[in-house]
Amino acid sequence: MRRIERVVSYISGLSILLLVALPVSEILLRLFFSRGITASSDYITHLVLILTFLGGVAGAINGDHLSISAVAHFLKGRKAFAISLAATFISVAVSIAFAWTSLSMLFIAFGPEAMVGCIPTRLIILIMPLGYLFMAFGFIFRLIETERSPRLVPVFGLIAIVCGTLLALPAVANLLTFIPAAPLDFIDAAVQMYYNAAERVVPLLLILFIFAAFLGVPLFVVLGGGALLLFAQSFGSLEVVPIESYSMLTAQTIAAIPLFTVAGFVLSESGAGERLIALFRLLFRGLPGGMAAVAVIVCAFFTTFTGASGVTILALGGLLSVILRKNGFDERFVDGLLTSSGSIGLLFPPSLPIILYGVVAQISIRDMFLAGIIPGTIMVVMVSFMGFRASSKGVQVEESGHEPVLRIIGNALWEGLLPLVVLVPYLTGIATIVETGAVTLLYALIVEMCIHRDISLRRLPSVLIKSVPIIGGVLIILASSRGLAYYIVDAEVPMKLAAWMEAHISSRLLFLLLLNIGLLITGCLMDIFSAIMVVVPLILPLGELFGVHPVHLGIIFLANLELGYLTPPVGLNLFLASYRFGKPLPAMYRSVLPFFLVMLVAVLLITYIPALSLIFVGN
Repeated sequence: MRRIERVVSYISGLSILLLVALPVSEILLRLFFSRGITASSDYITHLVLILTFLGGVAGAINGDHLSISAVAHFLKGRKAFAISLAATFISVAVSIAFAWTSLSMLFIAFGPEAMVGCIPTRLIILIMPLGYLFMAFGFIFRLIETERSPRLVPVFGLIAIVCGTLLALPAVANLLTFIPAAPLDFIDAAVQMYYNAAERVVPLLLILFIFAAFLGVPLFVVLGGGALLLFAQSFGSLEVVPIESYSMLTAQTIAAIPLFTVAGFVLSESGAGERLIALFRLLFRGLPGGMAAVAVIVCAFFTTFTGASGVTILALGGLLSVILRKNGFDERFVDGLLTSSGSIGLLFPPSLPIILYGVVAQISIRDMFLAGIIPGTIMVVMVSFMGFRASSKGVQVEESGHEPVLRIIGNALWEGLLPLVVLVPYLTGIATIVETGAVTLLYALIVEMCIHRDISLRRLPSVLIKSVPIIGGVLIILASSRGLAYYIVDAEVPMKLAAWMEAHISSRLLFLLLLNIGLLITGCLMDIFSAIMVVVPLILPLGELFGVHPVHLGIIFLANLELGYLTPPVGLNLFLASYRFGKPLPAMYRSVLPFFLVMLVAVLLITYIPALSLIFVGN
């Protein structure tokens, strides 16, 4: 498995470089020759498909897939092993089911004549069943490696593979029909028995899956597995789930997500953090609590580009923690500030959740970028205010350093120009969002490799490879949850919910209050990417029913989910900060509470004052 991981890593790195080269080449060819590369967009979207499943395999081997793991976090010894065994069993079974359904989809939905440029489509899509298969083996390998039970785990793995095959029985039956002289009558009878049993068993299994989410089962397994069960219960085609996954991953704008994510990783692996801290220290020197504002702004900057608050906490948490404590801030205050600042940049462009929300809700990403600027600034100012308030309790004022001012500005100038590199080409229409992502990544590589020389050519592969599990983890969630979103819409759940709300709730303010509460709970229990895929189709018709502007609804959604990262007991940032700062979760709850309340006030302002989101957005 480690050899497979190395191969996966190097192919992933090559895919990222191609993902940069194609859009940049497209821009240059358009500018100088008024034409682009034939089938360029198809190559780009299918590179994302390949990168997703390579990242998924790497994440399974290294245990990097996103999960809640609330129960598992508090257990030790045999109980922890039992939980890990159960989580692995479910993960392997569902991954095998995904492998069968995606293989069946490959033969049913794509003929031999289908091509992506000059490459057969089936050859590229083969990455889906192979990716899921190796993820299943990766989960088994991970448990053997961490729990040191080489005899017990493979037995459970084999049973899980059989159960996964049974879960995907209709897809397996469809594959058998491609075999000459297949016993079609027997296959039809077996499938009919499967669907009859599913009507009775699936409700119980769905409850098991919900509980499994808190045992550390990856979220893509919970969401995708839930979708498979729901389609089985409704006598639907299981191949719908991989078809929707394929459609999601090959959408025209999705390639922006890995591009901006890698750009953020390049920045976090360089000395950009130290340079930006020095610059903002210069700007805020002499201001009471100024160093707290520096920490908030730098965290917002990094989260904006990585799209993952965990990266910010893990990459910058240690450095900022030392600096803040040297400036006299209390340890508890520092833990709370950095934990809450980890997600505070999600409302600024080019935040990945903003891009994804625009894709799912089918509204202008440009409008979403503009709408997030003032609400995001309010969040930054209000959390920074906590630092100014702490300064009245004896925290020393940040003083000027000895380094020349011009040198500090010059060192941070190139990273400081990144927002312009993103916004100018995209908002002016010079480049698409994907091309903007490619230009941003290329710019970051040039700055960190050629100007500052923080990343050498020899070190570049390791930096790119480090981003792959995060990219795969996020995109595999999007892919798996798309099937669940499809089922929700197909079952007319949004329309039924809208009808119920219309019958029972007449006040727009009450609707917004209920929306805040519901989204806060959602943000506590789900990561922002899967929440966008599953919840947005539900709330869009409700927003339209109560006259909430769709762009304003998007900012409300993202602001609440941002706050959900801090919501006890299982907000994602609480676990990451507990790991990074070496503190127990109850201590993190106490540290974060004041910041949670301040951000809650900001969320309420954003919710009930639409002008804050819509001032730059046309009708």
